[in-house]
Amino acid sequence: MFDKLDDLLIRYEELMEELHSPDVANDTNRFRKLMKEQANLAPLVDAYNEYKKCKQDIQDSLDMLEIESDEEMREMLKETLNESKDRVEELEEEMKIMLLPKDPNDDKNVIVEIRGGAGGDEAALFAAEIYRMYVHFAESKGWKTQLISADETGIGGMKEVTFQINGQGAYSQLKYESGVHRVQRVPETESGGRIHTSTCTVAVMPEADEDIDIVIDEKDIRIDVMRASGNGGQCVNTTDSAVRLTHFPTGIVVYSQTEKSQLQNKAKAFALLKSKLYDIQQQEKHDAEAELRRSQIGTGDRSEKIRTYNFPQGRVTDHRIGLTVYTLGKVMNGDIGEILSACIAADQAAKLLKMNEQ
Repeated sequence: MFDKLDDLLIRYEELMEELHSPDVANDTNRFRKLMKEQANLAPLVDAYNEYKKCKQDIQDSLDMLEIESDEEMREMLKETLNESKDRVEELEEEMKIMLLPKDPNDDKNVIVEIRGGAGGDEAALFAAEIYRMYVHFAESKGWKTQLISADETGIGGMKEVTFQINGQGAYSQLKYESGVHRVQRVPETESGGRIHTSTCTVAVMPEADEDIDIVIDEKDIRIDVMRASGNGGQCVNTTDSAVRLTHFPTGIVVYSQTEKSQLQNKAKAFALLKSKLYDIQQQEKHDAEAELRRSQIGTGDRSEKIRTYNFPQGRVTDHRIGLTVYTLGKVMNGDIGEILSACIAADQAAKLLKMNEQ
């Protein structure tokens, strides 16, 4: 580990020199890439420098204890020694986590698809609530959300909804949300007071931005334009502004209806298709790395039941990590940080265990 840290420290110093070079300053793309690499390395470099300082403090304290006779000074040195030893252990664990292979998609924006599953109208109502949960979470992080398409029901539900979340590290936080979400409650449409179980599926995909090479051949696409359905503002429902793309090789159909302009909807639809094709590419890669995938918290299996929202008991249970919280109201209002942090910690622990076994 320390050989790797020494190499990274050398690389960090090289980066700092390059960033001060006039040639780099005049090359915007290169400057941006180097700045991103420097920002990624900085926390690890800071931790390693602190680690080396603590190790030196330990050695200095031990050396001084051998020659110091004053009892008060000896107590101070022992206190410094113990604090430095504790901090060294903490920093070693922190650096191990920082050295774990980084998901290249972690910094990307995300596209989220939510579909009502088993449960009819109740499933559509639950899907709409899960959509609002993510919107509120994004707002709490200062991220922006953008609706792409929605198939709404007359009673406030959503059979399906697709939207984008733009924010630094959005994928790193939300990638654990893919899977089946289950709700247990008495539906508004239930007159007998019986508890029903309904589901919705969530798919979280990294945005396929310009640095991802996904080629879409025009011969493989059919483009249909039509009037948007459902709620819409001026012009949205009165002109042929909605766009539907059909990708023949995969059978993927995407739809964008939320913009007034057909051109804008077409651009959104192609961006969504590109992200879906990239997601398929990532799924195939995950499937090929079956052993690695088994060691991680589920971030890809869309059929996996990941969470239950039990309204009568006011609890939310994440089945992958065995976490139960009794703050259902807050969770449904977007306060999902505790659950996401627990998923990230469990994933890191599994990867560390695997790394230590090698």
